[in-house]
Amino acid sequence: MPTMTAAQRREKARAEYDAFIKACPTNQLLDRISDKWVSLVVSALAPGPKRYSDLARKIAGVSPKMLTQTLRALERDGILTRTVTPSVPVRVDYALTPLGSSLALLLLAVKDWAESHFDEVHAARERYDTEG
Repeated sequence: MPTMTAAQRREKARAEYDAFIKACPTNQLLDRISDKWVSLVVSALAPGPKRYSDLARKIAGVSPKMLTQTLRALERDGILTRTVTPSVPVRVDYALTPLGSSLALLLLAVKDWAESHFDEVHAARERYDTEG
């Protein structure tokens, strides 16, 4: 089997979607969905549509700028929809698309795992820190 150049490996990765190769587009997608704000926004929208202000209250610690950037990125990726209802003031609702709902199942499982196992992880960290 002949040796492949780096360019050939990148092209092969694009064709086969190998997230372990940096140039693969799925690597970029994994980077997006592993972001903590993305995880929390998608999880918060899993039960149903929410207004921007509802999301801001639900997700403690997120700045308005970060929430806006996250929502725009998720809309661009087809994970959520943004619906503007003309009124005074204008009403903007965010909802998961079917693609977003399928992602929410995974991210909710990760969130639930973190909440269920934090005490174990915390204890492991303390053991590690005292032994080191």
